[in-house]
Parts: sequence; structure tokens; C-alpha cells
Amino acid sequence: MSLEDKNAGGQQFMENGDNHKGLNKYACASVLAANIVSAIFGYVVGVMTGALIFIKEDLQISDLQVQLLAGTLHLCALPGSMVAGRASDYIGRRYTIILASITFLLGTTLMGYGPSYLILMIGNCIVGIGVGFALVVAPVYSAEISPPSYRGFFTSLPELSSNIGVLLAFMSNYFLENLSLRLGWRMMMVLPSIPSFGLVILMLKLVESPRWLVMQGRVGEARKVLLLVSNTKEEAEQRLRDIKGIVGIDENCTLDIVQVPKNTRSGAGALKEMFCNPSPPVRRILIAAIGLHFFMRIDGYGGFLLYIPRVFERTGITDKSTLMLATVGMGITKVVFAFVSMFLSDRVGRRILLLISAGGMVVTLLGLGICLTIVEHSKEKLVWATTLTVIFTYIFMGIACTGVGPVTWVYSSEILPLRFRAQGLGVCVVVNRLTNVVVVSSFISIYKTITMGGIFFVFTGINALALLFYSSLPETKGRSLEDMEIIFGRSSK
Repeated sequence: MSLEDKNAGGQQFMENGDNHKGLNKYACASVLAANIVSAIFGYVVGVMTGALIFIKEDLQISDLQVQLLAGTLHLCALPGSMVAGRASDYIGRRYTIILASITFLLGTTLMGYGPSYLILMIGNCIVGIGVGFALVVAPVYSAEISPPSYRGFFTSLPELSSNIGVLLAFMSNYFLENLSLRLGWRMMMVLPSIPSFGLVILMLKLVESPRWLVMQGRVGEARKVLLLVSNTKEEAEQRLRDIKGIVGIDENCTLDIVQVPKNTRSGAGALKEMFCNPSPPVRRILIAAIGLHFFMRIDGYGGFLLYIPRVFERTGITDKSTLMLATVGMGITKVVFAFVSMFLSDRVGRRILLLISAGGMVVTLLGLGICLTIVEHSKEKLVWATTLTVIFTYIFMGIACTGVGPVTWVYSSEILPLRFRAQGLGVCVVVNRLTNVVVVSSFISIYKTITMGGIFFVFTGINALALLFYSSLPETKGRSLEDMEIIFGRSSK
């Protein structure tokens, strides 16, 4: 029997078994707990949206310093994500989440202290490293714990969790802005230290990724984990056989401890193999994964999210409480639509969600560009243009959080082969963060040069290009992680 036939048969077995038995509660609880780190990431990114207004006023810093502070968080995520990929392969997914939590604990505590711009920047850098860790390890852990028929649901949890974190950040902006200027933004910054400490304790109780355990030759432990996160013993054994086949272990081997090559255990040489001599399917997988993360951030979503108050200010909304309340509504929109996406990913499919989302983003960004251009060239306050700007903003966020936002993480975390998954996703996060740094660090300067409406016309064109890219991707809904090279092998012929 060929490898393709074997995987197709295993896939059919798992689809039938999973769909009849329903969602595994232990797997769901494990992924939910681990994705607290994603919620912390969402909070530390989202809290800057409101906190920057008060930091600028309290520390008397310039717009350039504001941009640098915003960009540093994402810039420092670059080395964090590369270290996280290797750490995930070397010490395991679980301990990498613990390491991310400790980093968030240290960084947010320092930012909460924040007596000066320099100290704030140092704390921000430490938090940025934690962001890099969280962005890599949460999707990897979620993908490797979940069964194929619910993988879209499980691997959407990091995005949902980060959106919940963003919402909590917006709420803290709104409620804490009534405190004194000196205390308010510092309280906003220090709050994540509490869940960070709790997650360190919680992760010590959770299971390790079964795929990482097999890579270490710890087959017996992997079997125990799979029995917990699968609905039947037969399903667990099928998943174990598939994983052993990918790692290179005889699927009929019954030993609990198996010797595997050192490079497999530590992930050494993965990046070199991935980029220097990839097979055609792996090359296409890399292009797909990296391209998804590039377009996810160059489309303006990150900059838009961070500078929403400035966008609304251009339409005449200047009251700080109103601006903070508007961002709370934005956070609610993100959470609601990210939650909807969790159920659509395994039903509608990844590719269709990407296409619908990107098309909707093109339309809403074009509408924003037109409305803001009219507002900026009008000498009077146009209530209708202000109203449409707010409506288009909410629609844009909802559409982005239904498709491009969560599906990018689902798709990229599931298509990368096991031997490259953690470090490959680390490369994707580097592209993601580097692109985001460019956008958030230049957003103010660009809109001051070409107007606020002009920058949204630019983002409209970029999203039109993204739509063409998404149309070239194959569908992966319901397929085993071990099937991905076959799917992309077919697509590359």
C-alpha cells in the first residue's frame, strides 16, 4: 500500500470516528489552558491602543517616540520567535509556554513600574520577547493536541484568546483612564503579571504534545497522552501510528522508549534543511505559510488596531472616554467574530474563509479611504461620514477576525511538517512581526504624508493582492497533519 493510500485510509477513519464521538473535553481543556498565554499576548498588544495616549501625555514624549515604543514590542518579538521555535523542539511545547509566561511576568512588572521612557522601553522589549514565544508555541501546541476533524476549532483558540485579551485591554483602558494620569496607564501595564504567574503553575499540571514526545522517542508517554486527548483507543492508536511513521519509527514497534536521531530530538539542522534543500511540497508549504503571515500584517490590520483612536480623532471624535469606549466596542466585535470563525473553519473550510474575508476587507478599506478623504477635505464636521467611518471600521474588524486573522494561524500551524513545525512557525512569526513593525512604526508618518484616507487606499490595493494569493492555496479542512506534504505535493505538480 502506498503512503498516500495509507494516509487517506487513516484520514477517513479519523474523520468518521471524531465526527461521531464529538469534542474531546480533555483536549479542549488543555488547549484552553495553554492559550491563556495567547490572551496575555493580546492584552499587552491591545493595551497600547489606549495607554499610548496617556504615556505620551505623562512622559511628554514625541510622536516619533510613540512610534518607536509601539514598534519595539513587535521588533523584540523577532528574536523571541526564533528562540521559541528551537526551544519548543529542545525542551518541549509545555515548558516553552512556561518560559513565555515568566517573560511576560517580568516585562509587565517592569512596565508597570515605568518611572521613565528608558525603563518603559526595556520592559517593552522583554514583553516583546514573550510575544514571540507566545505566537509560536500556542498554535503549535494547539495543532498537535487536536484531532483532524476539530483542528480548525482548536487552532482557532489562540486567535480567539488573543482577541479576548485585546478586549480586556480595551476595557482596562476605559475603566482605568479615570485614575490619575501617573497611576492609570501603569495599572494598565502591570495587570498581565497576575495571569502570567498563574499560568506558570497551571502548565506544570498539563500534558505535553504527543508529537514532541514521539520526536524524543518517548512513545509510551505519547500513547498515554493520545489516550487522554482522543475519543477512543482505536483513534489514539491510529494517530500514534501516523506520528511514528512521520518521525521514522516502525509503526509496529511496541517499545515505550525508542532511540531517535539527535537532530530529530533537538530540531538541529531543521532550518538548513527547510531552506537550503527543500522538496517541492515543502517549498510550496513555506511559500504558503510565510505568504499568509506577510499579507496578514501588511494589510494594515495591526496598525489600524493600534491607532484606532487617531483614526476616529480625524473624524472629529476627540473625547478620551468616548475614544476608549469605542475601542471596547471594537474588542467585543473581535471576540464575537473570532468565536464564529472557530465553528466555520471546520465546516466552510480554510480557503473559502480567507477569500471571503479578504474580499470584504478590500470593500471596507475602500469605504474607509473614501469617507476619510471626504472628512479631511471638508471644512465642516460631516456626521454621516463620521458614522460611516465607525461602521466600516467595525465591519473591517469583524471580517478580519472571521477569516484572515484566525485562518492564518490555523493554516500555517497545520501545514508545516512535524520536523519543521516549531522552527518553521518561528520563521513565519519573524515575518509577521517584522512586517507589523514596519506598519506600526510608519503608520503615523505615512498618513501625515499622504493623508489618513490615502493610507487606506494603499491598504485596499495590498488586500487585493492578498486575495489573489489566497486563491492559489489548497484546502486542508479535515486532513491529518501527516497528510500535508501529500496535499501540497499534488498542488505543485
